[in-house]
Amino acid sequence: MPSRYLSFRCSVTWFILLLETLFLIHFLLCFPDVGGIYSPSSLYPEFQDVNHMVIFGFGFFLMVLRRYGFSSTGLNFLLIVLGVQCCVVVEDLLVFLRMQQDEGGMRSLAKALVSMTAVAISTGAVLGKANPLQLIVMSLVELIIFYVSKCINRTFLQVPDHLTLMHVHLFGAYFGVAVTSRFPEAPPGLDKNRSTPKSELFSMLGTVFVWVFWPSFNSLLADSKKEAVLNTYLALAVSAVAAFMLSALTSKDGKFRMTHIHSAVLAGGVTVSYTAHSIQHPWIAMILGLLGSVITILGSHCLQRCFNPAFKLQDTSGVHFTFGLPAVLGAVAAVVLRVIEEGISSRWNNLSSLGYLVFVDVGAFCQTISTALLTGLITGLILNIKLLKTVHVSKYFDDQCYWEFPHLSVGF
Repeated sequence: MPSRYLSFRCSVTWFILLLETLFLIHFLLCFPDVGGIYSPSSLYPEFQDVNHMVIFGFGFFLMVLRRYGFSSTGLNFLLIVLGVQCCVVVEDLLVFLRMQQDEGGMRSLAKALVSMTAVAISTGAVLGKANPLQLIVMSLVELIIFYVSKCINRTFLQVPDHLTLMHVHLFGAYFGVAVTSRFPEAPPGLDKNRSTPKSELFSMLGTVFVWVFWPSFNSLLADSKKEAVLNTYLALAVSAVAAFMLSALTSKDGKFRMTHIHSAVLAGGVTVSYTAHSIQHPWIAMILGLLGSVITILGSHCLQRCFNPAFKLQDTSGVHFTFGLPAVLGAVAAVVLRVIEEGISSRWNNLSSLGYLVFVDVGAFCQTISTALLTGLITGLILNIKLLKTVHVSKYFDDQCYWEFPHLSVGF
């Protein structure tokens, strides 16, 4: 047994060292003149908000398991800082291949941080089942595939670059669901995948941080920042109020359920992510926030009782109904709003052009979901090979496999 842990320790350490060496070589060779990287930028305030949201917010948001708090926060931080460097390398590769323009250091870093949201969401689906080495491999593969999906949408479907980044919710949720379907289910008697009031409280703290900084996330790279901030906040506010209302209505004893609040209060921000910059009437954003909260709470009941058992899925943090379903609703809303806007502006005379725009929008969303599901299934199969030292199901959802607990060794 000790030799197995020694081997696992060496594999993680050397793999991280190899990655950092490659990143260092890339920056050394590609940026001999750093003048353009450190050029002034107005993105820093929003960038810092998103940085807090992804590292602190998602780190505590994932802290739902009673014996997996160290890994939820610590490994999320590790994946983010590794993934951002990987994203910058991919961005530079795309510039080198003339597939996009060089946008400067701060904007490239901001796009990398937004892209890492997909990894943070996917991590919630496999939380407690994948070891650190598997999580790192999954993150690198997911980021590369996400950038390929982005390039397809931008190049062939002419989707604006900042909107291709808003597909992180769709991609992250369905990629994570597909990956977790390839992992063995935890045995019925295993109780480590339960939450406690303390873990739920920390998770709610992360939810609050994600909620507070979500307007910056939706407006970071948008052209109409004021509209994006206002519409996102209104949608989030309505979804939060609706979450409390629906939680009391759907509970047997009429009390609030923390699991409902934990997931549904964020639904508004996900639902308006594609349209926050273009909505011209606040009531539209408010309705989308309400519908997002409804679909999240109703989806949590249907998925956990019917869909997940039928397909033998174990979505640890419920990312499917927290991010996936509201993102699908937002995609449908974006198409409907596009039809109404273009139809009114052209007085419904140019139906062929309108049909083409609808085809492009629907094609972008379908391409994102199908790519996430297909590549997620393949990635899940790769992660379960013996080379990556798959964790036995009896060791699921337990920090002690990866972290020291000094208080346990001294008799406390």
